[in-house]
Amino acid sequence: MKFDLLKKDKNTKARAATLTTDHGVIETPIFMPVGTVGTVKGVHQRELKNDINPDVILGNTYHLYLRPQIEILEKAGGLHKFMNWDRNILTDSGGYQVYSLSANRKIKEEGVKFRSHIDGSYHVFTPENVMEIQRSIGADIIMAFDECTPYPCDYNYAKRSMHMTHRWLDRCINHLDNLPFKYGYSQAFFPIVQGSTYKDLRKQSAEYIANADAVGNAIGGLSVGEPAEEMYAMTDVVCAVLPEDKPRYLMGVGTPINILENIALGIDMFDCVMPTRNARNGMLFTAHGTINIKNRKWADDFSPIDEMGITWVDTEYSKAYLKHLFSVNELLGKQIATIHNLGFYLWLVREARKRILAGDFDTWKTKMVAQMDKRL
Repeated sequence: MKFDLLKKDKNTKARAATLTTDHGVIETPIFMPVGTVGTVKGVHQRELKNDINPDVILGNTYHLYLRPQIEILEKAGGLHKFMNWDRNILTDSGGYQVYSLSANRKIKEEGVKFRSHIDGSYHVFTPENVMEIQRSIGADIIMAFDECTPYPCDYNYAKRSMHMTHRWLDRCINHLDNLPFKYGYSQAFFPIVQGSTYKDLRKQSAEYIANADAVGNAIGGLSVGEPAEEMYAMTDVVCAVLPEDKPRYLMGVGTPINILENIALGIDMFDCVMPTRNARNGMLFTAHGTINIKNRKWADDFSPIDEMGITWVDTEYSKAYLKHLFSVNELLGKQIATIHNLGFYLWLVREARKRILAGDFDTWKTKMVAQMDKRL
């Protein structure tokens, strides 16, 4: 993997860069649509490529391990071939999903024993077998196995967890050294900074992760319920430590405003289920604020879904029609809303990139944050 830093904003820490893997170029800042189980929910790959056009999407190790299972993915030749996607894929390590199964898992030094949310069967994730699983899935960027701590989190627990994440990182790296690539292309490995919302722990973890000298680095354990200002404070601490010449990935973030504020702090890569999940519930993101398309006020509004025309659905369908589809529980409504929201997120990060390159990112960001912080 190659990372080329093209320009830094003069008033913030925002950066524009390119990240190149064997499956192509990723222009940053970038938002990665979440394709948990080998699909971005509700969107055909054709629409994903032609209308939303992301350079990279995300897959989930925990879910793909359970279904369709690793044996099937290996027979298919990896996730790219299985889902007919010829661009970049990033897989998380399953650490966040294990965190979310707090009632059905036990964490020990060796790894995590958990019960499947599907059939209750028991499984074990270790740093070693999670590296093997991600080799078999075949993503272009793979993540270290970590523990994601909850919020709020006791300081001593956060400290113990952070040190265990660091020991797990060492085991991941040692095991990867003996694992050949499976499908004729390379994989980039990112370790993950932890430390909850404690500045001293975040700084210590960022230093440990930076010393691992991986090709890129991630920040985990945020966007788990903490106030946005605490998220920004932790991101600022970590970005001051992580090397400038490598990509920085903030996992699981977030709202459009979160994304712009974190770009300004030096983050390059984002993912979140919010645009797709909120779309299925009728919540649309726009440059002028959020729309609850289920509200009665849109019933006779025949204006385009979004006058900016970010994707074809924005100009082909009206707000009234989309409100009608949700009223009658028509699946097409969720699909149209999903394409719009993902299109908006990709537009937002690409516009941020243009503004960084043009030199007016800070002014534009301030205006956009004020506009988007509204309910229409």
